[in-house]
Amino acid sequence: MNTYVILKDLAIIILAAKFMSLVSRKCKAPGVVGEIIAGLLIGPCVLNLVAPGEFINKMAEVGVVLIMFSAGLETNLKELKKSGLKALLIACAGVLVPLVGGTVLYMAINGFAPWGSDEFFQGLFIGSIMTATSVGITVETLKELGFLKGHVGQTIVSAAIIDDVIGIIVLTLVLGLKDPENSIGMVLIKTVVFLALSVVLGYIIYRVVKAIDDRHPHTRRIPILGLGLCFILAYVAERYFGIADITGAYIAGIVLCNIRDANYIDRKVSINSYMIFAPIFFVGIGLKTDLSQFNTDMILFSTGFVLVALLSKVVGCGLVSRCLKFKWEEALKIGVGMMTRGEVALIITNKGLSLGIIDSSYFTAVILLIIISSIAVPILLKVLYSKYPDPAVE
Repeated sequence: MNTYVILKDLAIIILAAKFMSLVSRKCKAPGVVGEIIAGLLIGPCVLNLVAPGEFINKMAEVGVVLIMFSAGLETNLKELKKSGLKALLIACAGVLVPLVGGTVLYMAINGFAPWGSDEFFQGLFIGSIMTATSVGITVETLKELGFLKGHVGQTIVSAAIIDDVIGIIVLTLVLGLKDPENSIGMVLIKTVVFLALSVVLGYIIYRVVKAIDDRHPHTRRIPILGLGLCFILAYVAERYFGIADITGAYIAGIVLCNIRDANYIDRKVSINSYMIFAPIFFVGIGLKTDLSQFNTDMILFSTGFVLVALLSKVVGCGLVSRCLKFKWEEALKIGVGMMTRGEVALIITNKGLSLGIIDSSYFTAVILLIIISSIAVPILLKVLYSKYPDPAVE
């Protein structure tokens, strides 16, 4: 492909992404929804102005790595320590129930398959897409209502953070099983070894970077070091441990999240991510979405996918919350607050597509889930808090 064609494609992608992101936000929906719709409009589905290709795919992969690095940088380890056992148990249920629900849904439609078969693995991957929670919309809604600092609001935020960490570990295990030479025991060993090395080496790296940051605060060398660490851990994770590169990038962010200039690193990295790589990733989702395969079977699957993904969070997180002595109305708030899905669900889906686990038609179901959950959760939370206000922050 000629360079001028690439430049033309990038111009169309970036401008269309930002325009549709603004339109989406005006409609009270997440900006990423608009960027995905931009991909549908400029791609083969509608206007056919940009065709998905190898260059766009590779740029999108870098975008995913940067998004996960930023997510790691924004992780509040102190908040995780404070959240305690309750948030951990709620998060575990918020991962396990959707994982099982998604797997069963896939097999109920496509036929039950034995353990270890490709069909079983595909079902397990569909379940893993449902595990991640995107709490950004929930946080904004709770802020607007004035209940973010309440006991229920803080529980939702803490559980969602832990939920994402567990979801990444689940994805790592599921992707590790893709290789037929890997047994579940080998996958677990590789994952444990990688995480153990990450803790040991991560602490050493943290101390070194912290010392440099203390001596040269707020200088450009700090974000450069951080970005280099992100790419190195992403490479090592996939090349030597068979673990998804996004896991390595996420851990790199966690390693640096407690240094003084963590926010500074995040801002500098986010400039490139926000302006170039992230729009290419989200628009790329729309470019790769094949609506020609959206037949009756896919409509049935997408409907079931959205219902199971939403209800499994409410049931899993809500019931565990009730067992932990929350009132029924509080448990329902927690379950509803954990329903939203966003970037991580798309990242997991994209990883499955790049590895040939699923085809592009499944993006449609994930996009519908993000749109519906983004609209439904704020409405439901407002109704629940109107009827059952939190007495701690009235």
